Amino acid sequence: MDLPVEHLATFAAIVDEGSFEGAARRLHITPSAVSQRVKNMEQRVGSVLLRRSRPIELTPAGSTVLRVARQLERITGDAARELGIGPAARTVLPIVVNADSLATWFVPAIARAARETGAYFEIVRADETISTERLRSGEVVAALTATREPVAGCTSTLLGTDRYRAVAAPEFVAHFFSEGIGAETLRAAPMIEFDRHDIFQQRFIRRITRAKVSPPRHMVPSSHEFALAIELGLGWGMVPELQCREALDAGRLVELQPGAAIELPLYWQRWNLPSPLIDQLSRVVREEAATALLQQ
Repeated sequence: MDLPVEHLATFAAIVDEGSFEGAARRLHITPSAVSQRVKNMEQRVGSVLLRRSRPIELTPAGSTVLRVARQLERITGDAARELGIGPAARTVLPIVVNADSLATWFVPAIARAARETGAYFEIVRADETISTERLRSGEVVAALTATREPVAGCTSTLLGTDRYRAVAAPEFVAHFFSEGIGAETLRAAPMIEFDRHDIFQQRFIRRITRAKVSPPRHMVPSSHEFALAIELGLGWGMVPELQCREALDAGRLVELQPGAAIELPLYWQRWNLPSPLIDQLSRVVREEAATALLQQ
């Protein structure tokens, strides 16, 4: 696939600006020139790359081309840093991370990476089960994900395992689970979910009951407030051990079923291209994960 560098840069600008006109203003060329470059790329690729809507939408082939464009930006940015013609302080690496990791161990990792690399980081928050979509589209250079299979053009490395425990406030347990943990008591006890992608509570229910149970539920889409809501008795939920260990030790939380924790392997997926910045970031993430997560 032979795509001119300026065409790839134009394609990335269209996605960033959301329109051909916006890309034209950014690149100081005419909208017709932008359109012509896209048509030329589509002829070379043999597929439609963009749906001409407002804002524009990528086709599957367009997502692949965008990833190439983003990777080219990264390579040229690294080269500029090494040649001393590009200020490191302006380098921004977008990464997708799940909320629970952000609330526990990942922020210290990214703070260390910023000190050691001089780069800036844009953290995109997304559930670990869907974060690879951001990698596939070329939106981010790396992702903390539960998906082992590497996205095309990426590598996947197991970092460790995050352990989740089903917990609730002591008063909540006394009220709803005085007769034990089972299908009937779980059916009546309110549970808390992070959002509509959150499946941890249902995984715990199936493990305990082997039955289809649909409890009343609250949704609290913030990791810190999720744990706080459980402590305040709003409902029960699955909380990372890293986040609830102190509250369990202090008696502010009670584990519903000791020995029934759910373990979530976490993988670091990154673009498979030579990049000193991404290499340094990945090294720091691996080292920090080795001390925070369970290792097999």
